[in-house]
Amino acid sequence: MNSTLTRMILATALTFAAITAPPAALADEVKMVGTITEIQMAADGKSVIAILEHGKTGESVVITITDDLTLDKFKDERIVEGDEIRTKYDNAGGTNKSLTFKKTAGC
Repeated sequence: MNSTLTRMILATALTFAAITAPPAALADEVKMVGTITEIQMAADGKSVIAILEHGKTGESVVITITDDLTLDKFKDERIVEGDEIRTKYDNAGGTNKSLTFKKTAGC
């Protein structure tokens, strides 16, 4: 009997917590076009940090790229400093993790 009551209370508490969770915990997807001003490749080659100058505001945005297809483009210099980039990134937790990262002219 106590076990059933405990499960009901726990289920109610979890449901309430899920309903009232702040939406700030959800990630924001941001799109932008900008010019690469700096590229920093990790020593192991498994990530790149690209600093882009936002095309409209001029502010610097730091984006972390980890997908293999885009990393290959950095390694063989198909993407270099000065290229105009169209990107979509997730800025959850203060880190800008790349979702897409392509040259505006195609690449």
